[in-house]
Amino acid sequence: MVRHLVGFGAFVYEVVQNFARPPEGMTFGHLSHVAVDSRNTVYVTQTGGAPILVFDQTGSCQGSIGEGIVLDPNGICIDPSDAIWVAERDRHQVLKLDKSGAVLLRLGATDRASLQAPFNHPTDVATAPNGDLFVADGYGNSSIHHFSQDGQFVRSWGRAGRGQGEFSIPYGLWVDPRGRVYVADRDNDRIQIFDAEGGFLEEWGDFHRPMAVWTDQEGNVYVTDQVPRISIFSAEGRLLSRGRVPDAGNGLCGDHLGNLYVTGAISAMTGDFVGVAKLERT
Repeated sequence: MVRHLVGFGAFVYEVVQNFARPPEGMTFGHLSHVAVDSRNTVYVTQTGGAPILVFDQTGSCQGSIGEGIVLDPNGICIDPSDAIWVAERDRHQVLKLDKSGAVLLRLGATDRASLQAPFNHPTDVATAPNGDLFVADGYGNSSIHHFSQDGQFVRSWGRAGRGQGEFSIPYGLWVDPRGRVYVADRDNDRIQIFDAEGGFLEEWGDFHRPMAVWTDQEGNVYVTDQVPRISIFSAEGRLLSRGRVPDAGNGLCGDHLGNLYVTGAISAMTGDFVGVAKLERT
């Protein structure tokens, strides 16, 4: 069997393209984002089926959560307490769930959009080390919203445009261990970086429609784009590794063992269905 290795230097991965296996008789819907909890359990959002699928480290499906509650999931993240945050794109809301799928907190006015305020088709969610929540409000708005860990609104920043602090579909975001907020400014072909108060710090280029961003505990930054490829940078922006992934990477997250997970529906290279790929650190 031909091995598919991506990356170079200290960051080389073997691609397991069909890592996640749905239960017998079930097919994947449209897969969106992926998150990993403190026990390396993998959560995947999809539309057209069970909204959140749960997989163990072998790719075996352990069940699903959110049926009848989460109707249009897109972004997902796991906070420091292992609670699950989900952005419901076309319902204009963000939900906080426990492991059983019960709603702990609801942000936004369900099924009602707001202009440049929470929310108008939000795309992704990320939590800071202190538990605060950041939301990319990317399809209808061009904003990032900041909430306290108990759901209190703190601030918003951003508007449509190409300048510093402006966005054209802020699709993905992540918060690193230092509290820096990374935004995949998709249609501006860049990553923008902010402090926790929304102050612009810098931007990185050399991307084609970046989709997802994630950072590890050392502060290294991982970005997928629609080349399709994954790029890995130091916290200072130095390119450490780069390689082709099987899909444009709608979602990206890593576990505590050094492995990465990429979600996608249609391969940009072949047109074939992909599902969830696992990139195992070699």
